[in-house]
Amino acid sequence: MNKMRIWGWLSLLILPFFMALADADSARLSTNVTSLNLQVGQKATVQFYNASGKVRVSSANSLVAKAGRSDAAIKVEAKAAGSTVVTVRDNRSSVTVAVTVTATPAPTPTPATGLTANPTSLALAIGQQGYVQLANASGRLSASVQDRDIAKAELSGTTLKVKGRATGTTTITVRDRRYAVVIGVAVGAAGTPPGTPPAPGTPPTAGGTYTLLAWNDLGMHCMDGDFSVFSILPPYNNLHAQLVDSTSNKVVTSGVTLTYEAMADADGSINSISSTKTNFWQNALALFGVAPAADVGLAGNHAPAMMPHAMAFNAAKSQFEAEGIPITPYDDAFRKNPYPMVKVVARDGSGAQLAQARVVLPVSDEMSCSSCHAANASAAAKPAAGWLTDPNKEIEWKKNILRLHDEKQAGNSAFTSALAAKGYQPSGLLATAESGKSVLCAGCHASNALPGTGITGVKPLTEAIHGHHAMVRDAATGNLLDSITNRSACYQCHPGSETKCLRGVMGNAVDATGKATMDCQSCHGSMSNVGRAGRVGWLDQPNCQACHHDGKRETAAVSATGILKQWLDTRYATNPDTPLAGFSLFRMSKGHGGLQCEACHGATHAEYPSSHRNDNVLSLDVQGREGSIGECTACHKTVPTTANGGPHGMHTPGQAWVSSHESAAKGNQAACAYCHGADYRGTPLSATKVARTLTVEHTTKSFAAGHQFSCYDCHNGPSGD
Repeated sequence: MNKMRIWGWLSLLILPFFMALADADSARLSTNVTSLNLQVGQKATVQFYNASGKVRVSSANSLVAKAGRSDAAIKVEAKAAGSTVVTVRDNRSSVTVAVTVTATPAPTPTPATGLTANPTSLALAIGQQGYVQLANASGRLSASVQDRDIAKAELSGTTLKVKGRATGTTTITVRDRRYAVVIGVAVGAAGTPPGTPPAPGTPPTAGGTYTLLAWNDLGMHCMDGDFSVFSILPPYNNLHAQLVDSTSNKVVTSGVTLTYEAMADADGSINSISSTKTNFWQNALALFGVAPAADVGLAGNHAPAMMPHAMAFNAAKSQFEAEGIPITPYDDAFRKNPYPMVKVVARDGSGAQLAQARVVLPVSDEMSCSSCHAANASAAAKPAAGWLTDPNKEIEWKKNILRLHDEKQAGNSAFTSALAAKGYQPSGLLATAESGKSVLCAGCHASNALPGTGITGVKPLTEAIHGHHAMVRDAATGNLLDSITNRSACYQCHPGSETKCLRGVMGNAVDATGKATMDCQSCHGSMSNVGRAGRVGWLDQPNCQACHHDGKRETAAVSATGILKQWLDTRYATNPDTPLAGFSLFRMSKGHGGLQCEACHGATHAEYPSSHRNDNVLSLDVQGREGSIGECTACHKTVPTTANGGPHGMHTPGQAWVSSHESAAKGNQAACAYCHGADYRGTPLSATKVARTLTVEHTTKSFAAGHQFSCYDCHNGPSGD
């Protein structure tokens, strides 16, 4: 394994993916980062560009951090707590990188509380199993069932497995040396009906003082189902959270700690271990150049477990993060569940709980090329040397892809050089995999999801895959994938038919005939557009304002040629140049009160309300209804009265606005028209999300959820009495 590859992957431990991108237009010496925050023992790679002549690297305090050069990179190793400056010089100029090193934090202590159970009640069908996780136990655990004819209980460590036997209700008492908890069990013919949302939890605050918002960033993280042949993506889920003080109306940035832990969903499915469900850890060193401990991911964070694990505070984003959580789509009973739940808990300095949040960490291993590359699936994809077969179908289609790749690249000097550079077998990728060394696709084809990857001159991964397969015909219909305008083209490979990746409010919108009004191509364009030369994968993405502008809600973000639409209205716009110049991403943008957009709207592809129950638990807990966090009382202890200070310049909704809106509307009706329509008779932007009862001049009027408020509800138009 060459040193550059090892150091490139170690950078994944602490650098956000976008920091790995170079500013290629700069004419002077530059680096991809200007500062580093490391813990003692951590290492990082800093790339430098446009050097003139010999490059020299020095650290102002090598006792804090050592720095050295390795080809076109700087290696930094944190040695002791403190700060220093790493200086990079060439023949013309110099640049500096500020390095701050902190001591490795001690594990967050479990609060000194008694035995707890999660959940405290189960609804099961006859024969169905449910799981309760126990925490803070003192000594040996025991469990007793009040009526064993109705339910059976079995302890395994801190997991209580419960099986429904007969219709009825009973209780299970679990005891340790000092405490006891009681779990209620209801067993029926059907159990909890599929798709029934869990009841909103007790508001996740202590005394109504804090609200905790948590989210994952993509709506669906993909991972390989097998890592022994080749890998596209590792298990790498990202958890983010912000704590709001509802008294000061501000995001809390200090004096608190946040942790995450596994929890059961409404079906009793819990995912508290990953290492027994994938062969990622057996192949991590060969693929990624590092060998993390079992259940620890590439970014150093632990898989959700019954013991809480700490989240880190990102000062630049004013949020807590746990990057690269290695979670899999299989629960502890080995049932497939792409929507596992975790509990995020905020505590003060004394360990007292301030708030908690229940949030989904979606993950899928449905990413597959089997529809064409499994043996005998498609004649056009058959390798010249014939199909390879294997009892494990993922291994089968992966080996067929490597054989086909070797055949197509035979005689290509760049391919031969790449094999040598990566330490692969000179006879090809298939021989490398069969020798026991798994192949990383991004090792040659750069991917911004995996920083530091790729070989210069080799097409980036997204361009190579999408650009080539746009002209491939669907094995089932014979249509070019590029000409298909619905999500079935994307679901050939991306998680879809089973996982339902696109499941948010936009993906679920339908017209009068029941046909989806928006598909993948509505935002991303055709497959050839996604794979066009020069497109920057993971950054060159659609933005909100392409559809949401000037009081309109369009259903296509791109033009017929696949170019993102541009508008002047910025009311619903993503933050410009976020994370880098020329790129403006929803998942990295901030809005009202400094909250991340995803904190209130949900994750990309799963925006509130989602079609999957677990996605909506957070919004149900916070505001008592599904949908974007839009009730002021979710975060404000005292609701402010404002004409335009709410999210996206919105006024205060509800009864408080009845007596305040007249003065705001006088002489400013054009502003009202943005949401209420040019005729002031209402639009979808003026629709209420919940039923409201308002008192207008001693008259009480009720409005159903979905009602589009207009001036004609209480007046004879905008100028009437």
